Amino acid sequence: MSFNHRLYAFLNDEILPQESAYLHVSDLAILRGYGIFDFFKTQEGEPLFLDDYLNRFYGSALIMGLKVPLPEEELKQTIEKLIQMNGLSDSGVKMVLTGGYSENGYDLGEPNLIILQQPLSMPSEAQLATGLKVITHEYVRDLAAAKTINYSMGIKLLQQVKARGSDDVLYHQKGVVSEFPRSNFFLVKQDETVVTPAQEILKGVTRKNVLELAGKKYSVQEGTVTLEDIAQAKEAFMTSTTKRVLPIVQIDGQPIGDGKPGSVTLELLEDLIALENRHLQK
Repeated sequence: MSFNHRLYAFLNDEILPQESAYLHVSDLAILRGYGIFDFFKTQEGEPLFLDDYLNRFYGSALIMGLKVPLPEEELKQTIEKLIQMNGLSDSGVKMVLTGGYSENGYDLGEPNLIILQQPLSMPSEAQLATGLKVITHEYVRDLAAAKTINYSMGIKLLQQVKARGSDDVLYHQKGVVSEFPRSNFFLVKQDETVVTPAQEILKGVTRKNVLELAGKKYSVQEGTVTLEDIAQAKEAFMTSTTKRVLPIVQIDGQPIGDGKPGSVTLELLEDLIALENRHLQK
């Protein structure tokens, strides 16, 4: 795709050139960082698992006391029209719902709905072959069950992540692991049981799919995961819309298992890709 490819965005009730889509400075997303979003990808111009993402979007809005201005079916139609106009085959689509224009900078206004689309690239073969190194940080997100626009801690920690030669940061509270800023965490025990945290997390759509796929081949557990559990694990990986399944080989400088991407992790990645392809053929 040419860099000069014109992209369109949806703002409230119209589709317009992306460079013309903007908010007033009184929006609570700008003044207070108040809002939600969700993000899904398209392959061959088709949205993947759209119903799951829309369910989470409306669920996040409910948690945050925001009303989505479009009913779900109308929102679907708007998304489909935007995808057609942008003409991107493999892309990411972001839906944002803000706190709205506030008269006093604190009270909620009428939410603004924004839909953006952008080109998307998936993890490289090198990342899959070598795996990721992560550090840990003691932190729990506010309102973790909602996909809010507040990523302050994750962005603040970027410099520390890079300074320590790592790729991401894993949150925990007193040794109990929750999630990454933009991904869910899984480990594989020595007996090949697949485990993922259940509390203080955003329940990812990819997480859901991987749990279902893993359950067909392995024992799976959703529950408490500790840093000690990771130290004893055979494998570990993260899941997200844009990362699919990415192996984690090191945490805080200590190797996980043999320090290489594990067979269970890579098999689940293959299963997820196959699931995506089947979804496209429906």
